[in-house]
Amino acid sequence: MIKNATGMSAGGIFLFDLNSPQLRCCVSKNPQLALRYPLFKKKKRIPMGERVLVILGHPDGKSLCASLGKAYVEGAESAGREVRWLEVGRLDFDPILHHGYRKVQPLESDLLLAQELITWATHIVLVYPTWWGGMPAILKGFFDRVFLPGFAYQYRNNSPFWDKLLKGKTAHILVTMDTPPWYYRLVNRAPGHNQTRRTILEFTGIRVRKITTFSPVRYADSAKLAKWLEKAKRLGRNG
Repeated sequence: MIKNATGMSAGGIFLFDLNSPQLRCCVSKNPQLALRYPLFKKKKRIPMGERVLVILGHPDGKSLCASLGKAYVEGAESAGREVRWLEVGRLDFDPILHHGYRKVQPLESDLLLAQELITWATHIVLVYPTWWGGMPAILKGFFDRVFLPGFAYQYRNNSPFWDKLLKGKTAHILVTMDTPPWYYRLVNRAPGHNQTRRTILEFTGIRVRKITTFSPVRYADSAKLAKWLEKAKRLGRNG
């Protein structure tokens, strides 16, 4: 169960205290302070009991990615799914895995809460931009620190194989970029997509339902941006 700073149940409403160096859970009825996630009757197309964690991997909370993520939340909320929101750029943690796996690097409280949210979720939505072909450094650091052996995967003794500890969860990846999708796929061979899908999520047992690309961003006018936001909302609503 997710707890707030006083140990009380968050009662279905979850927010992050942006004025605190640490991530906190609390209850609020003020829509300017928190996203509210009331429960609605679930539609047949939505898996029963699906719990959605939306992770914003852009360090700027006012970015296009942030708007797309919130639109997805709105759509998922309208379909009756329980949703949590996590901004990696707001977390207080060291994104550098200083000694690899040679030494244990204690997890900060924000990362412990992130692991708790990942464990809670049945469906994870990643929203981030493509920079230099891949994810932002802060998001890569988040994966380095959070998806640890014993939590996300575990190698077997005297074997080249491993156990996928996050098996049973699904994911949807929403990515923005300036590169046209066809060029990124055919010429660049989609390195960022492959990294996130194959070497992180699927490696740990998370099945990726879909990757949705919004691009090219630099040529997008207000009408195009509005269509993208509506599409993100529809994706959240349809699951």
